Amino acid sequence: MGKTYAMLLAAREKRAEGVDVVIGIVEDAQARRYRSASRGPRDPLRAHVEYRGAQLREFDLDAALKRRPTLIIVDEFAHTNAPGSRHPKRWNDVEELLDAGIDVYTALTSSTWRA
Repeated sequence: MGKTYAMLLAAREKRAEGVDVVIGIVEDAQARRYRSASRGPRDPLRAHVEYRGAQLREFDLDAALKRRPTLIIVDEFAHTNAPGSRHPKRWNDVEELLDAGIDVYTALTSSTWRA
């Protein structure tokens, strides 16, 4: 079982306990697999960002802060955000969520993460 899938199953358990859980951003294939295996949250919080003529789908930090779930799922902790995003790295987004009092589940590979 992959790290992302395990994280999503743990979030599903929290949701079953009555915790307000939202998927912030998860790799598409994992999110589809999770939704097909559970009755978990369906709509990731995504923003469309244009970069060099391409539409990129990034985590929508503002939507997450406005929604204020108890727990949010934010995958790919070491991800580099698209130019023009508020923060250069997704881990900066996670810091802002934590500072706002929102709990975060994330998955990372220790060999790839650099602060």
